[in-house]
Amino acid sequence: MHRIGYLLTDGFQVLSLATQTVFEFANQVAEEPFYSVENYSPDGGMVRSSLGLALETRPLQAPRLADTWIVVGVNDPLKVDTSSTVLDFVRQAGSQARRTVGICTGGFILAEAGLLAGRRATTHWAYAQILQKLHPEITVEVDRIYIIDGPIWTSAGMTAGLDLAVGIVEKDLGADIARSVAHKLVMHQHRSGGQSQHSEMLGLAPKSDRIQSALNYARQNLNRPLGVEELADVAHLSPRQFTRVFTAETGHPPAKAIEGLRLEAARLMIEQSRFSLDVIASESGFRDRRHMREAFIRGFGVPPQAVRRDARRVVADWTGSIKVDC
Repeated sequence: MHRIGYLLTDGFQVLSLATQTVFEFANQVAEEPFYSVENYSPDGGMVRSSLGLALETRPLQAPRLADTWIVVGVNDPLKVDTSSTVLDFVRQAGSQARRTVGICTGGFILAEAGLLAGRRATTHWAYAQILQKLHPEITVEVDRIYIIDGPIWTSAGMTAGLDLAVGIVEKDLGADIARSVAHKLVMHQHRSGGQSQHSEMLGLAPKSDRIQSALNYARQNLNRPLGVEELADVAHLSPRQFTRVFTAETGHPPAKAIEGLRLEAARLMIEQSRFSLDVIASESGFRDRRHMREAFIRGFGVPPQAVRRDARRVVADWTGSIKVDC
């Protein structure tokens, strides 16, 4: 049996407990009690969530009591429990457990304990820059659903924890059981760790109508080269002014932002159409299929073929007959 220990501290995010249902349903699909789940806190007893819900927990004990430790976040990552009891335990757990997980801002506790030093990690997009500033020794990848770096797993905020939990099931029990669990939970798609936390357009969020118009134009003409001169003309600015204003308002230079839009468009076409990868590369503005593959690996961490394969599995499973227990 694979033992999972949840480390909860005062003010923990109650949504993180939803990930426990993933392991419950994995036992149902596997038709055996593969996972056991226990809730722990520094002192044991009742611990209150950010919503006020009180939950009974066991006191922290030797890390050998769990194969996987999941550290749950709080709403304000600057108020995470960094007591010696918590940090010493997490360090010991990280050295002995099969895997250690930080859900959402739980990654801040892993960082304070030193488990993320020299590793890639992610967290809720609103706090990623804070994590990077506090811990420059970590490579914080802002736009990831979850990241696996050796035995350390970290997830983005909120529902991304569900994707991470399904990823654990896939690692332990295989893709077929993981997909069945996702469907039982009515998850439209089990998102791989390389997927974006949010829409590229929403993430850019320009402040002026001029830059917004240029972005709208770019999105409607992704199959064109879209040089700075062309976009600057749409915004009624000189190329130099456009580059300066665009970067100031979106936080990205024009070329990087346009590549993000191309990636988003290509991913949606891969998931939702039957077009060949060559056609998709052309329609989304990449030079060729190879160029698109390089951009996917750089942007999402996986090649286009992996995205298409996952999407086809989802469609095949949804068109099958699935019994859902409510």
